[in-house]
Amino acid sequence: MNDPIPNPLRKGAPSLADVAEPMAPGTKPHHMSDPWDIGETLCSLADNGDAISVYANGSEEAIMARVLSVDDDLPQFVLELNEGQTLPPGSATFVSWVQSAKLQFTINGEWEAYPERPNVYLTNFPGHCLVLERRESTRLETPLGVYYLAAFVLEGRPYELQLYDFSAGGIGMRAHPRDTVGLYVGRKLSRVRLELGPNKVMIADLEIRLSRTFRSFLLGEQVQIGCRFLNLTDAMRDELLTLLDNLGSGRKVR
Repeated sequence: MNDPIPNPLRKGAPSLADVAEPMAPGTKPHHMSDPWDIGETLCSLADNGDAISVYANGSEEAIMARVLSVDDDLPQFVLELNEGQTLPPGSATFVSWVQSAKLQFTINGEWEAYPERPNVYLTNFPGHCLVLERRESTRLETPLGVYYLAAFVLEGRPYELQLYDFSAGGIGMRAHPRDTVGLYVGRKLSRVRLELGPNKVMIADLEIRLSRTFRSFLLGEQVQIGCRFLNLTDAMRDELLTLLDNLGSGRKVR
């Protein structure tokens, strides 16, 4: 295994003051099982260096850790425990705060320690997560039968990708791999033309936050690309919220 490269801008090692308690019995979290959403959340934890409390084999004592890096193609992530701590065999419950939402998931011993760094582990994505509060920005899938698009030019090459969902915080796009060459995580996209339904066009700047490949029964191999908005004006944000409210009326929110 290659050594993971941490983000130099994130927080330092977590302390016991950062402990997150497991969800209490009787709470009613919602389930997050989409690998794209799970990868997006793990990437957020890695970017910020947010603390994760690990409860191994039902223990009430937390092992403090953080996510070093995420590979959403495999999909796997690298977990770093505080110096001198190790993860025993068996099952472990992971608890963290992602902004205002509590995140919790369980992994059943599917991890592998780095030979030279016994406190660093490679492990698979969890099958699903529990989220106690909904995300700050409600995400809506684009309506069936209406082709929502994102069009932009990057280094002289034109791109046109289908939107599959959007929120006040960002958008999700998808296309065949040949149409997403050059679109990597961290890349900024300037003056993207967003066609959000009939007669609704916005121009916005975006940053790519997540990219993963999947296979669609109807479309074959596809790449999902998640982006966040950059430099939104108050007027643009109000416009997006109004559009979300209109589309969300009478529809099930994802």
